[in-house]
Amino acid sequence: MTDRSFAGLTAVVTGGASGIGLATAKMLASGGANVVALDLEPTVDAPLVGIRCDVSDDESVKDAIDAVVERFGELDILINNAGIGAQGSVADNDDAEWVNVFDVNVFGIVRVTRAALPYLERSAHAAIVNTGSIAGWAGLPQRAAYCATKGAVHALTLAADHVRDGIRVNAVAPGTADTPWIGRLLAKADDPSAERTALEARQPIGRLVSADEVATAICYLASPLAGSTTGTILAVDGGMHGLRLRPAT
Repeated sequence: MTDRSFAGLTAVVTGGASGIGLATAKMLASGGANVVALDLEPTVDAPLVGIRCDVSDDESVKDAIDAVVERFGELDILINNAGIGAQGSVADNDDAEWVNVFDVNVFGIVRVTRAALPYLERSAHAAIVNTGSIAGWAGLPQRAAYCATKGAVHALTLAADHVRDGIRVNAVAPGTADTPWIGRLLAKADDPSAERTALEARQPIGRLVSADEVATAICYLASPLAGSTTGTILAVDGGMHGLRLRPAT
């Protein structure tokens, strides 16, 4: 990508005020885009614009997308990044928790995409990038609901309905990323240092993925330079999905 790959384009990033979302929003802005971070707590620094949005509330989503278009006159790029985690096996979470995780991680993408589609259809460069996960491909312990939602995100990315409308849809599948959410999980562990070491060890590169690395992949998929890339899920997981290493000796 060039330094001005996104000049003249308007982008929305859900969950854009922290972690991967914030890193992506900053990168898009550095490439010349008008960038709006939609978030429950949308405190961001200029040139980013923050708008409060609850992806589990359809009216909140519609109002936020309308506000973006009212301000900038267009919408070209949608990054569906907002999501929540969940711990436990199938038996550990009740129906309410399963519904809650799907409501944010899957139906949230549906709501935001649905609200954005009329504007994306007008764009000469329309791109959607969803944040999936290694958990959509690989079974992880104590992550049943989360894995299920990310598998659904991957499948939704492969839906072919809008490609002839000129809207490209792709996804990234991060491994365990060094984000505030992982930080909170580690803080709850009996031995945070040992838990971090274990998370690092399950990725072949031997460390956590950085938010900037995921953001770079998202920005590539959203870029006009990736105009022939659609229906693709790009792993940014330190080799976790594709590599099988022998134990170190």
